[in-house]
Amino acid sequence: MSLERVLKALMNLGLSRRDCEVYVCLATKGPQKAGNIADTLKLNKQQLYTSLKNLQNKRIVTITLEYSARFSALPFEKAIDLLAEAKRKEAQNIEQNKKEILSDWHSMIRRNHANS
Repeated sequence: MSLERVLKALMNLGLSRRDCEVYVCLATKGPQKAGNIADTLKLNKQQLYTSLKNLQNKRIVTITLEYSARFSALPFEKAIDLLAEAKRKEAQNIEQNKKEILSDWHSMIRRNHANS
C-alpha cells in the first residue's frame, strides 16, 4: 500500500491529513520527541501539538510521562480497528437518533410554512 493510499484510508476514518502524517511518522519511525516530529514533518509546534492531542483523544497515540516526553503510535492494524469502531458507533448513533431528528425537521418545516 502506498503512503498516499494509507493517508487516504486514515482520512476516510476521520483523521485530518496532518493528523495522518503525524500518526504515520510515529508508526514508521517509532517513539519520537515532539521536536523530532516537527522537524521531520516541517510543522510548527502548535500545529504538531494540536495533531498529537487529536490522536491522543482517538487513543491511537500515547505519550510517555518521563522528563523527555516521547510520543508513540498504536500499531497500524490496531489503529485502523479503533478508528473503524468509532465510525461504526457514530453511524449507529445517527441511525438511533434518525427518527427524532426527522421529527424535529418536520416540525421545523411545518412551523416555517405556518409563519409564511
